[in-house]
Amino acid sequence: MQFRKLLTAGLYAAALGAIAVPATVSAQVVVYFNAAPPQPRYEAVPAPRHGYVWSQGYWNAKGKKHVWQNGHWERQRPGQNWSQSTWTQHDSRWQLQRGHWQKNDRDGDGAPNAADRAPDNPGVR
Repeated sequence: MQFRKLLTAGLYAAALGAIAVPATVSAQVVVYFNAAPPQPRYEAVPAPRHGYVWSQGYWNAKGKKHVWQNGHWERQRPGQNWSQSTWTQHDSRWQLQRGHWQKNDRDGDGAPNAADRAPDNPGVR
């Protein structure tokens, strides 16, 4: 009887743990390349569209190659700003940071407006 209670409690604990797992699945995957991406392609930016922000095209990573990803519209999110996709060099490798939403960061410098000494001046925290 004691074993049955322990087994039941263990199954409940495992079930609760499994429910929490999908919340971590949305974590961003870090992509590194040994070669720099090619120069960005020219894309004509369309006229502004109410309720949307334009996400510029960028060189995406697919397998072991750079592949051009065309620009697209992202539906605006209240209190958030769109951060464009960028490649940054770390030693001899290149890291892709895909476009994402940042909460309350008007100038896109990575510091939330509440913690930013100059919330409308990129690069000043």
